Amino acid sequence: MSDQARELPADVAAMTYEQARTELAAVVEKLEAGGGTLEEALALWERGEALAEVCQRRLDGARARLDAAHERNAPPEHGAPSS
Repeated sequence: MSDQARELPADVAAMTYEQARTELAAVVEKLEAGGGTLEEALALWERGEALAEVCQRRLDGARARLDAAHERNAPPEHGAPSS
């Protein structure tokens, strides 16, 4: 399955960028602190991967919106020299 088609947990998919980023930071802290079992660490890692994916999707969406707004507001090119 490609990264774009990966199914995210519903609670993660519904998060805002800020919510996902905050939880991702907490996941990283827990992983860095250690002390848990291997299964707990794997579950945290998988949660972190999903949170990072949501952050990236939100950033990609914001970039696309900015690019679209820029294109709509750009002055038309008049008489641009051809190469």
